[in-house]
Amino acid sequence: MVRASLIAATLLALSACDRAAEPVDVQRVSLDEARGGVREPLASPDTENARWTVAPNGQAVAFGNAGERPFVSLACRVKDDPPTIRVIRHAEARPGEKALFPVLGNGTISRFKADAALEDDEWRWQAVVSADDPLLEVFTGAREIEATLPGAGSVIIPGSRVPGEFIAWCRRGGAVSEAVTEERTAEAEAEAN
Repeated sequence: MVRASLIAATLLALSACDRAAEPVDVQRVSLDEARGGVREPLASPDTENARWTVAPNGQAVAFGNAGERPFVSLACRVKDDPPTIRVIRHAEARPGEKALFPVLGNGTISRFKADAALEDDEWRWQAVVSADDPLLEVFTGAREIEATLPGAGSVIIPGSRVPGEFIAWCRRGGAVSEAVTEERTAEAEAEAN
């Protein structure tokens, strides 16, 4: 019995010797080279003159300075079932990167799982959530909002009803609310008289 165990152990050791041989096509790489360069963190943008604007097609709202790339956007896809909203932070992103994008405001703290996405010829951070997701409540009040992306600074957004109204519109599947329809009808009648 001892002899059989000794023979089995010897055979096992000899078979392992063949696997330990180093492959012929080995290339050594420095770990410092493999990691790539570390990016310097971006400074928080100056949002003193920034405002919310509605996209020409009405499918998005963007917060930024006039004539410049926005800092934060909300875009609605009403054709999705249920409708979805893309929360976009327009800051440099690299393919395959992921980040947690915390947004604080209106008595809420939301953490969006953002991915690097290539859209409109820019790599940016984007989180896609259902329009009825409670995380979006952070945008629905009229108080200040702070959106912080690690390495890209904080965007301070003054209180506004625009993002909340946009989210409500998207949640209705792009339908205009009855109160707005009545108001527009009253305005049209007043202009006709």
